[in-house]
Amino acid sequence: MRASGRERTRRVPSGRTLAWLLPAALIVGGILYDLATPRGYTPIPFFTAAPLVAAPLLSLLGTVVTGITALIAAYAVHVRYGFGLDADTVSEVITVVTVAGLAAVLNRVVRRGHLRLASQREIAEATQRAVLPQPVERIGGFDIAARYEAAQADAFIGGDLYAVVDSPWGVRLVVGDVRGKGMGAVAAVAVVIGAFREAAEQEPTLEGVARRLERALAREGARREGIDAHEGFTTAVLAELPHGEGVVRIVNRGHPPPLLLHADRTVRPLPAHDPSLPLGMSDLGNWPDRAEEAPFPRGATLLLHTDGLSEARDAHGVFYDPERRLSGRVFREPANLIRTLAEEVRRHCGGGMTDDMALLAVRRP
Repeated sequence: MRASGRERTRRVPSGRTLAWLLPAALIVGGILYDLATPRGYTPIPFFTAAPLVAAPLLSLLGTVVTGITALIAAYAVHVRYGFGLDADTVSEVITVVTVAGLAAVLNRVVRRGHLRLASQREIAEATQRAVLPQPVERIGGFDIAARYEAAQADAFIGGDLYAVVDSPWGVRLVVGDVRGKGMGAVAAVAVVIGAFREAAEQEPTLEGVARRLERALAREGARREGIDAHEGFTTAVLAELPHGEGVVRIVNRGHPPPLLLHADRTVRPLPAHDPSLPLGMSDLGNWPDRAEEAPFPRGATLLLHTDGLSEARDAHGVFYDPERRLSGRVFREPANLIRTLAEEVRRHCGGGMTDDMALLAVRRP
């Protein structure tokens, strides 16, 4: 008879139990080794390893208890032969005591590192919530979902961005990718999103919003030093969903084209027929922005993404093709769409991504 799920769960040792089992297994292994070998063979390496293994896994008290237990075991294997406190016994006991003391110090160092990491993690989470807040599920009559996937483990924000604003002219969206990494990219993300939120509510046209973002990045570039002051740029795609109209207007600034997923399971890219330079490159030329309009029927979903999706590669260098992968599939909710994409990209890349990825999906019910 098969065990129930609850019974199987109870049989699987927890992480805390395993943390105690490893040092205990070393001590027991040392005792068994001493019993199974001639008198000249010493089990001391087992007893010194036990507190060292316990240091990063257990608390300070657990590490000390492990060290004391290892010390008692080290002395006990000698008492079995009636040696008392001869030179070998004293030497090996001192070795175990020294290693146990070092293990206690190591435990404190590791714990402080964990506390600092937890603090930095909380700061990163707060930064992400402030710079890239999760949009509400329904804005201006549209179902919306967004997701940020960082390529670096335990990272929460980088150079990719998204934002949604319900303006008097319709729901306006932006997805972008800032050149570079680190805090400079995060600062540029904050500038772009701040300028977009302000411009989206004030500018009557999507082209006007793009020009405001261009000026904001130009001001930011003037304040920077080094290579970013001359080569900083941001690719972005801006979209506008007018209230009561079944259309979408798009301005593309050197960004991967959005995808339109129809209710009949077909997928259509919306490339820019008259593309402009990325934001922040106006010194190379002045190409006027022209919003391009496409039908946005009921039941369709608009997917905006960064190149972390379309340029994700597997071990053989094959790119993930979202248009091909999404064709023939139906996603009733935007949240399901972006969750599926994030999981598939992770699997396609073998569990590790080389670039951050921002996804923003909007469905017209």
